[in-house]
Amino acid sequence: MRSHQTKMMILVALFAAITAVCAQISFSIGPVPFTLQVLAISLTGMLLGRRWGTVSVIVYLLLGVMGAPVFAGYQGGLQAIAGKTGGYLLAFIPAVYVIGLILERGKISVWKAFLANLLGLLIIYAIGASHLKLILNLSWEQAFLFGVMPFIIPDLIKIVFASSLGVIILKRLVSAGFPVQTKHMQKNTA
Repeated sequence: MRSHQTKMMILVALFAAITAVCAQISFSIGPVPFTLQVLAISLTGMLLGRRWGTVSVIVYLLLGVMGAPVFAGYQGGLQAIAGKTGGYLLAFIPAVYVIGLILERGKISVWKAFLANLLGLLIIYAIGASHLKLILNLSWEQAFLFGVMPFIIPDLIKIVFASSLGVIILKRLVSAGFPVQTKHMQKNTA
């Protein structure tokens, strides 16, 4: 039990770091930068599950809120959460939880992973665009045009990649005896 928790805490820290690195691979295309965070969140939910994935995202967000430059553009501090992209950041919590929840039940497949990641992406868009609308005083149409539309195709590509890669990694981790999400999932992934 203790060994499992230690391994999972290491993975929590690793995926918080991966999310931070993916945030720095960015460029601006309007009020919301293009990053690889959706890829990181998808893999976090898939590989760590709802419980540990959520903990990893919370660790990432707390590091940022405390001032560590882990958000896009090496930003950190509470102002990043209160700013125009804060809704997207906060949406990572329910998104990773839902991705993990779906994938912890039943057999894992790339198709199921894609659908879970798509739902997670829709959660990110809904919360992020709503926050963007409020912060910048935009119409719903403007919030969609600035905060969702430019990202749809790239994000779909990211979740297809994450779904395929995640299933491969899950199968290899399970065959190597590494703890993955839940024991129920271990039986159904092999």
